[in-house]
Amino acid sequence: MIKPLRKAVLPVAGLGTRFLPATKAMAKEMLPVVDKPLIQYAVDEARAAGIEQFCMVTGRGKTALVEHFDIAYELEMTLRERGKHRELRELREGHLPPGAIATVRQQEPLGLGHAIWCARAFIGDDPFAILLPDDLVLADVPCTLQLAQAYQETGGCVVAVSEVPHDQTNRYGILDVAHDDGRLVEVRGLVEKPKPEVAPSNLSIIGRYVLMPQVMRYLERMERGAGGEVQLTDAMARLIGEVPFHGLRYEGRRFDCGDKVGFLEAQVAFALKRPDLGPAVRAFLKNYVHACAEPVS
Repeated sequence: MIKPLRKAVLPVAGLGTRFLPATKAMAKEMLPVVDKPLIQYAVDEARAAGIEQFCMVTGRGKTALVEHFDIAYELEMTLRERGKHRELRELREGHLPPGAIATVRQQEPLGLGHAIWCARAFIGDDPFAILLPDDLVLADVPCTLQLAQAYQETGGCVVAVSEVPHDQTNRYGILDVAHDDGRLVEVRGLVEKPKPEVAPSNLSIIGRYVLMPQVMRYLERMERGAGGEVQLTDAMARLIGEVPFHGLRYEGRRFDCGDKVGFLEAQVAFALKRPDLGPAVRAFLKNYVHACAEPVS
């Protein structure tokens, strides 16, 4: 019997150094894309997949991430008194029920695998999703919902994958493929950041996972991998053969919002999809396209 997917872990302890000075006093996951912070996109995506419980693996200075999902009584009262019903409705859509969020501290920056291990008590014996808020996916069907549906088909672990240029495999966790039907990939092995000349494929894992709790047995060993960190990819690789393991070629477009260019591109892409903003954004983009096309004197 396949257990229902109800839990998600969100690793949000990073310092956001690539976005300094903006992130000096603000968590990078609170950076907005159009008018919602990255952390809310992640939580909304997970909720669309039926996730009910969330664990944020945080660090110092990250309290705003939890407060964002709390009830702001004074603000809501002010909006109500001023007749700003649309804004009030949008604010309330981000509320989470009492007890839906737990937090744990990752006290040392020892890698993604270590961050997930910090949530071990929350995970218990249940399957769980992982969402990295830096990875923002624009899709008609939310990416985590696609993973949850694939998990119901296959059981075991399912990770979202996409193709990357061969010369960039050393930036990602890469799949060793046993079988590929064009949608689901049966995984034979995983390699963290392999050099292009030895990479088993160009299928990379993005920041969306559904994992089995057995992965904790390998994370607790605290074995160091690439970069001297506890790598989640290494622990997941140990599960292959123990539980079913698949990659899903998700439908959608991923934006790396941990990178400045990716973050700016996400702003444009998400704004263009908005009926209230798309026409105006298209209009001003034409001015910039025209300016870029003019010869430099």
